[in-house]
Formats: sequence, structure tokens, C-alpha cells
Amino acid sequence: MPCPQTPPTTPDGESPDAEDERSTRRHARPEGAKSDPGAGTEPNDAKQGSRARRLDHPGPRNGSTAPRPRQSGRQKQAPRSGQSRTANRASLPAPERAPRKPRNSSRTQPERPPATPLPQRGDAQEHPPVVMLHGFADNRSVFVLLRRSLARHGWHHLECLNYSLLTCDIRAAADLLGRHIEEICERTGQSRVDIVGHSLGGLIARYYTQCLGGDLRVRTLVTLGTPHSGTTVIPLASAHPIVRQMRPGSSVIEELGRPAPGCRTRFISFWSDLDQLMAPVETARLDHPDLSATNVQISGVGHLALPVHPAVAAGIRRALEPDGSRVERDGSAGSAGSAGTASVA
Repeated sequence: MPCPQTPPTTPDGESPDAEDERSTRRHARPEGAKSDPGAGTEPNDAKQGSRARRLDHPGPRNGSTAPRPRQSGRQKQAPRSGQSRTANRASLPAPERAPRKPRNSSRTQPERPPATPLPQRGDAQEHPPVVMLHGFADNRSVFVLLRRSLARHGWHHLECLNYSLLTCDIRAAADLLGRHIEEICERTGQSRVDIVGHSLGGLIARYYTQCLGGDLRVRTLVTLGTPHSGTTVIPLASAHPIVRQMRPGSSVIEELGRPAPGCRTRFISFWSDLDQLMAPVETARLDHPDLSATNVQISGVGHLALPVHPAVAAGIRRALEPDGSRVERDGSAGSAGSAGTASVA
């Protein structure tokens, strides 16, 4: 007896008719209908496998290039370009530089003749040091303009000395002046000096030159408003001992009037017809038979203005020149000589 025919089955044990029916239903689903969540999905094992592959090999995000792998801590970074260049330079030996050739070496330059040395000024042409001595109740600042004028015209050794207001004796001040001059001569290497003295300073310098043997050191003595014969002005100032020595008939004035044969110092005395501290004004003139003196009259200049007046400064510069026995007036030579007289406007 023949056996009934069994419909063929799929490998999962499902019949072909059932599979055709399921396919028909899937294709006949209307548009917009939701699909079966269980249909067409991959098994869980497949999902886990694909997720594991994504974790093992992460892909680029947003189409960018794949990130560079990180370097491990043990791997050393490559040296920078500057460091590598320095290392390479240090390793290479320094190149030897060729000796530099002088420019225009092919041209023959003519030999220059030796320079002619400039004539040196002898000791006779050099200006000796100039020592400036201020008047009573004054200080060395009164010679600021005169010192500047002399320095501008070639005088290099200029000394301004101060003596104390408490100085009570012209003789003691003259002795102190002599010690200062010896120190100046030793320091500058000069054997003689010139002195410019204002008022009492000129009287102190004259006593040193005439009575203490200072004519060996003093070449020229210029006095400005100095009471050579004594002054009687300001009687109340006689309370000071040194002012009493400047009075006519004092012991100091009498000593200066004594004979002084062989005195080698040249004297130039500037006196003004408007000097309020000289009474009379002619007392500032130096008249002594044994002294080589020149009196220069200044017009319209007061006693305190004598050290700062430009005309007086110009006359002092001429007097301190090697041929200072000639004092000019307005560009012309004035008369001068032993006990002579000249004038400066």
C-alpha cells in the first residue's frame, strides 16, 4: 500500500507552503505600516559581533581623517631643528678663514712725507699760574667772570684763594699767601706766578712781594682798587684791626713806603675815578720810586665792579702777557713804563 506523500519541509522544519504564505503577506503589506520588530533583524550574537568590531577598530567621525596613534612615554621626541643644526655645527670643524687682502692692493700708493711737528711753546711763552686774592669781607666768587675770561684766552693754571674774615693782621696774611704760592709752584712746576688782588687782597700781595722777598716768585702783580696810600672811608670799620692797618699813617702803610731797591716784580694798578671806598680816589695809585709800576685809570666803574667789568678784564689780560708793560686803550697803545700812567675807558 503506497505511503501518503509528505510535503517537503525547509531545514528549520517548516513547510514550503508556509514560507510562501509568509512571503506573500510581507509583500502585500500596505505603505506606511510598521514592520514587525522581530522580522528581518539579526540575531543577538551577530549584533554583539559587529559592536565588538566597531570597538576594536573605531572609524573616522564626520568624515575626518583617522587620529594619529599616541606615542608611548618611553619613546623620545625627535630633537628640534635648531638643536640638530647646533649639534651638526659643533661636530663639524671650524673653517679656516683666508687672510683679508687690503683694498686696492694692486695700486701702489705714494709714501706720505713725515708730518712736520708743531712748534712747542717754550717756558718763556707759557702763561705762569695766576693767583687771585679777594678783598675785605668778600670771597673768591668775585673772580668768576675774570677767571672765565682768562681761561678762554689761554690761561690754564688759575688759583683763587680765600682768607678768613677773622684775619687780623696783613703781615700774617702775607706770610700765609707766600706758603700757598710755594705749594702752587711745586705743583705746577713753574718758578714764578702772577697775582691779581682786589682791594685788601692787593695790599696783602704787595706786602708779601715787597717786604717778605716774594719778588723771587711774583712776576707781575695787578691790583684793583687797592689803598696803596691808605683810605679814610667808613670810620666805623676801624673797629676791625685789619681795617685800621689800611688807614693812612698805619704801621703797614709806613713799611710799604720804605725803600725797596732791586725789587723784580712788575706792578700794574687799576684805579677808578668812581671808587666810593677810596678816599681820596688817587690813593689806589701806586707811586713808589723803587718799584716798576704802571697806573691804569678806569672811568665810571665802582669799587665792587672792578673785578667783573669787561674793560678791566681785557686790561688784565694785556697786563699779564709777556709784553704786559704796554696797556692799550681802545685799540691804541697807552703810555707805560716805570711809574707810568695809562687809561682804559
